[in-house]
Amino acid sequence: MCDSSSVALTTAQNLLRGLQNTVPRGAPFDTRTLKEIGISSALASYYRKSGWIKRLGRGVFTFPNTELTRELSIAFIARSLSGLHVGGKTALAWQGFRHNIGPRERVVLWGKERARLPAWFTAEFPSRYVSKHLFSPELPGGFGLQPLPEQPDGPLVSVPERALLELLSEIGQGEGIEEARHIVETLTSLRADVLTTLLKCCESVKINRLCVKWSEELGLPWAVTAREAAGENFGRGRWSTRFRDGTTLNLPA
Repeated sequence: MCDSSSVALTTAQNLLRGLQNTVPRGAPFDTRTLKEIGISSALASYYRKSGWIKRLGRGVFTFPNTELTRELSIAFIARSLSGLHVGGKTALAWQGFRHNIGPRERVVLWGKERARLPAWFTAEFPSRYVSKHLFSPELPGGFGLQPLPEQPDGPLVSVPERALLELLSEIGQGEGIEEARHIVETLTSLRADVLTTLLKCCESVKINRLCVKWSEELGLPWAVTAREAAGENFGRGRWSTRFRDGTTLNLPA
């Protein structure tokens, strides 16, 4: 006759192996994942006290002696934060448009709703969260967002054309004019059809004018496309703003 404690221990070990086989190393997991495998909150507490799993935050865990992976962590957060994706300057860097990036440069993440990134994530990965509505409802949901080809299970990343507009939107707020202009100068291979769709749905006068002005001044191949696509959202008269650092940005019509 089997001892009940031995059966319980065997069950706990089998469920733990199931968890280890389900969750990739370097990825966080939560109570929902535990429940799907059949691990109760009491058993999860036993695993934690026994050192089999480590608590990151409320209801979030990882395996001990395992370094969290940035991409897997972002993909995990995206499960509960609507529209979360890698955007702006970071998206361009991940796709090879920026080089000589510091190891501790902040990751720029975008989302649809006002929120704060989890403390366990920002402690591990310096990051900044942006929530802005740049586009009209006519833009199809998720347009210009896709995982990197080499990371099909990774987080959504803005394609270069969308990342450009996100970068321009942050000038004077999270990004400097000089660095942003230098980055734009490297974007010589943007796709006209994707840029056209985005600009036609972009409701920001600042973004549209900056996109046209800089592309023309820098002689970029897509300058004509930008001017034609931005026409309806270009606004009238001179557009000017003064940033907190005292810098003034003037964008004539």
